Amino acid sequence: MKPKVNKDICIGCGACQAIAEKVFEVGNDGLAEAIVDVVPEEEKENAIDAKESCPTGAISIE
Repeated sequence: MKPKVNKDICIGCGACQAIAEKVFEVGNDGLAEAIVDVVPEEEKENAIDAKESCPTGAISIE
């Protein structure tokens, strides 16, 4: 699973970081970013929850 954030629609609310802090963070630009290339097995459920909780749908997981 590869997490990605579409920064064109991200609003930087931080929900993804709050849910999956080992996968996402809010960067210096105020927008979310994936901090791993591949979601660790133990974080898959959190990453999916973060994707589903994103208010703008900016997160995708391939």
